[in-house]
Amino acid sequence: MSSTPAASADDIAKHGWSAVPRDANAILKGKPYLHKPSALKLADMPFPDDDPVVAKVQRYAKKHLLEQTYNHSMRVYYWGHSIIKAQFPEHASKLSMSTWALACLLHDIGTTHSNLRATLLSFEFYGGILALNVTKDSGAPQVQAEAVAEAIIRHQDLGTVGTITFLGQVIQLATVYDNMGFHPELVDEQTRLEVNKGYPRKGWSGCFSKTIMEENGLKPWAHTTHLGEEDFPEGVRGNELMKDVDGWGL
Repeated sequence: MSSTPAASADDIAKHGWSAVPRDANAILKGKPYLHKPSALKLADMPFPDDDPVVAKVQRYAKKHLLEQTYNHSMRVYYWGHSIIKAQFPEHASKLSMSTWALACLLHDIGTTHSNLRATLLSFEFYGGILALNVTKDSGAPQVQAEAVAEAIIRHQDLGTVGTITFLGQVIQLATVYDNMGFHPELVDEQTRLEVNKGYPRKGWSGCFSKTIMEENGLKPWAHTTHLGEEDFPEGVRGNELMKDVDGWGL
């Protein structure tokens, strides 16, 4: 792979910039999974809070996000960790899990009460801008900060045409798994229960559905509407995969 003006080939792989199909079915080759996932505990998927950049951003996320949103962000980290390691070993051997953690922690930063009202931009776009600044201010190099911003901006850009960064594809897979129950076979059932126990949903399905409708009401042009103004919030609220654990922590 040739380098870009701003990054080496190693940096491209390390921070998840590698181009992959935007179509999740294409990257999974039309199968439920490429490799059968293992049953994992949280301890099997270490969170890189020994990285000072991650630790600083984690404190920022805890301070600014609702508890339900923070727990969702942490669950997304663990879903993605499982997916990356089991399904895409060729990327797992090179990808920085710190970069993955930063993207997860900040992917919904644009949904806070104040941030939804601070801009006319759709929450993913404003969230990407915020994440770019927060990660850089926390000491992240430009190639890492921009990888996080790109993934956040495109994390609801589901579709079947074109390419996306590997980091962006995995955050799509992990968020739609948590929010909609899509691609349920990508995560082992025991892992699903362990992660939800560690970071309980506390009614996340209703909480996020309400946020979607709130943004659509404030910004009828919002990017979220491309997923269906009614279908998307209803799909989140009716998440059958997580129905048995949605009330955990209440």
